[in-house]
Amino acid sequence: MTNTFSFASFAVSVCLALAGCSNSKKAISSSEIPSLKETFQKDFIIGTALNGQQIEEKEPNAAVLVPQQFNAITPENIMKAEIIHPEWGKYNFDLADKIVAYGQKHKMEINGHTLIWHSQLPAFVRRMKDADSVRQFFTDHITTIASRYDGKITTWDVVNEALEEDGSLRKSIFLEKLGEDYIVDAFRLAQKAAPNSKLYYNDYNIEQPKKRAGTIAIIKKLKAAGVRIDGVGIQGHWKAYNVPLKDIEESILEYSALGIEVMFTELDLGVLPNPWDSDAADVNMKAEYSAKMNPYPNGLPDSMQVKLTKGYEDLFNLFLKYKKEISRITFWGVNDGQSWLNGWPIRGRTNYPLLFDREFKPKPAFYRVIETKTKGSAKKAF
Repeated sequence: MTNTFSFASFAVSVCLALAGCSNSKKAISSSEIPSLKETFQKDFIIGTALNGQQIEEKEPNAAVLVPQQFNAITPENIMKAEIIHPEWGKYNFDLADKIVAYGQKHKMEINGHTLIWHSQLPAFVRRMKDADSVRQFFTDHITTIASRYDGKITTWDVVNEALEEDGSLRKSIFLEKLGEDYIVDAFRLAQKAAPNSKLYYNDYNIEQPKKRAGTIAIIKKLKAAGVRIDGVGIQGHWKAYNVPLKDIEESILEYSALGIEVMFTELDLGVLPNPWDSDAADVNMKAEYSAKMNPYPNGLPDSMQVKLTKGYEDLFNLFLKYKKEISRITFWGVNDGQSWLNGWPIRGRTNYPLLFDREFKPKPAFYRVIETKTKGSAKKAF
């Protein structure tokens, strides 16, 4: 077990030495820091989610940092249905084409996110009352988008977040109108439209036993139907001070035993309290702001910096232990300021869940992640 006092000293000393604390104004060149993608090049792909500005390389710090640190990218929002398919029969491929061009320019793998999801649907879909209309949208949407990027997009999150916390199918418009086979139908359509892209199921909390069982049932149903599924994406929205390592390890073993790849697709370790004291990551959940729920508006205290660093250290030690089963680790955002956790489930909070701070400077957690590999410390994580 790491000594808390020495660990805190390490966190502070690294932060000060690199001028990387959140209130520092000195910029750090990416050439001065090690590279995540190079450090783990023999282990797994290291990815990040990009927003629109970053895709268009309008954010100078990200334009330098992203190609240096990552070899895979996922669009944070711009391929979700409400943006890429805003009206019936009308598609907006502008930013989607740009992220493909970005990935090709920097020789990165591109993960398409996402084809079928109950949330962030365009208004015309939410208004649909009959099953035939939903079926036509469903078929056209998957076929049009997946075929456009076949061979260009490396992997697809074909279906996203289709399960409730108890492992049952989520009560979505797709379940209601298309029935329990809609996931099989989605993968079958994607397989036909994008034969040269890998196909994944993606969800949060699927390391938890009940939801894991639901995910395994989906995988087995797809395989029984003769439909291709190449992997499962465990999102990884966890609390820095309570990472469920045992459940994660069991999930890696159980999913890989099914003959599929395992990815961690939306990794971030939040440091703020959850108003419901739960691990849910449903974007539709909201709560009222209170100062108690936003304890670190002016910077992360050393005590929590230590917990964040330790959380990432334990995770990457576990990832390295199972590097043969894990194909990709993707962080959900480039830096803390970009993170969706600043606005979820309470707007206006200040969270610190990633490896780079709001000025794109590496945090102590970044260096500890690097050290899990460079110091050969891939040990049992708990």
